[in-house]
Amino acid sequence: MNEQFTGLNIGFIGGGVMGEAMIVGLLKQQTVAPTQIIASDPLPERGQFLQHTYGIRATTSNLDAAQSEILILSVKPQVLDKVLHDLHGQSESVRLVLSILAGATIAHIAEGLGNPHVVRAMPNTPARIGEGITVWTAPPEVGETERGQVRAILGTLGQEVYVDNEDYLDMATALSGTGPAYVFMFMEAMIDAGVHLGFSRRIAEQLVTQTVRGSVAYLEATKEHPAALRNQVTSPGGTTAEALYHLERGGLRTVIARAVWAAYQRSVALGAGKKPKPPSRNPEQVDGDR
Repeated sequence: MNEQFTGLNIGFIGGGVMGEAMIVGLLKQQTVAPTQIIASDPLPERGQFLQHTYGIRATTSNLDAAQSEILILSVKPQVLDKVLHDLHGQSESVRLVLSILAGATIAHIAEGLGNPHVVRAMPNTPARIGEGITVWTAPPEVGETERGQVRAILGTLGQEVYVDNEDYLDMATALSGTGPAYVFMFMEAMIDAGVHLGFSRRIAEQLVTQTVRGSVAYLEATKEHPAALRNQVTSPGGTTAEALYHLERGGLRTVIARAVWAAYQRSVALGAGKKPKPPSRNPEQVDGDR
């Protein structure tokens, strides 16, 4: 077990997908023992699943989970205020609060809990298999010992990147936090196109999955700019040039840029306590939201 966590308990408020991913990472890397983790979830059956699967402690009481030295907030942003109200002044033992909520600012959480030792982080779903990337930041009130613990926790999910300005967290939410959904939608479109051409769905999925996997590995191995690698496979008048022409004509870059910008705006709005608006169905209306 990691000596940084000797004698410490880690409490999770929220036992959903990302909470479970962090629990899996902590246990897989043997950062802590299962008995050091307690997770709170309003659904008793969810807590029972986590307890039976991972050997941790489970509860439906947020107050019980908050009697830990390290508290991880992994609930939906929409229920955060209720959680903060219930826990305000009730978590005297907590030395470090780690929030992975989109949009929720450090100041808001610190004031709500009555605890200034708050770290804000934005992981993404590949963290479930240890291949995620998490952007995080911390105020001066969080000491070096606690920062080391944060790095150890986030390191079990994949890569971690520290930034010194909280504004980058909303940007990371839009780019890397939401990013896997963009990739999956692109892959889905390619698979459907393959099926339309005549491939079975099984073969189309295999071709697309390995193409994406191999392309990422090639990019990392060569360390070249993506544009340079794209040019390598684009012969004048060839099939790739024809395909790229239609992607550009269809506005692929513009649509991606607008999508990332819209996600960023939504993250900022959540932090300001605004209720999410229904997404616009007309792409031409996106600029009007700026």
